[in-house]
Amino acid sequence: MSEEQNNQQQFAIQKIYLKDVSFESPNAPGVFSDGQWQPEVNVQLNTEGKSLSDGIHEVILTVTVTAKQQENTAFLVEVKQAGVFQMSGFPQEQLGGMLGAYCPEVLFPFAREAIADLVAKGGFPQLLLSPVNFNALYMQHQQQQAQGESAAETAH
Repeated sequence: MSEEQNNQQQFAIQKIYLKDVSFESPNAPGVFSDGQWQPEVNVQLNTEGKSLSDGIHEVILTVTVTAKQQENTAFLVEVKQAGVFQMSGFPQEQLGGMLGAYCPEVLFPFAREAIADLVAKGGFPQLLLSPVNFNALYMQHQQQQAQGESAAETAH
């Protein structure tokens, strides 16, 4: 039976695109003369998905990177990398994982490239973001939601 289910499952990338992009270097050019470049880098990830029509979904991966050099913000870059994905034949619980983990994993290399380009064009040394395990992040998010729901139930 599971082989029959797998034959009915379909996944296709319809389109990958930049939905929004922002780069700020509020302390330039002074930040370039702050001595040795050893920034404190903070990376935040967020994903959202929405259904566009039957079996067609848009997923947006937002990556925000803030680099501070000696308490001064060197740069802030935010990329909203999006994609339109066709998915059919997946059970609801599996669809959540596809939208929350698999699709963001497909989008991440595009977002990483866009961020590297923007940072370099801003005059800073190359920034290569490390790979991200979106499946682990999705599972952690699911556990936090389940704990939050059980805490809300016991509070009533």
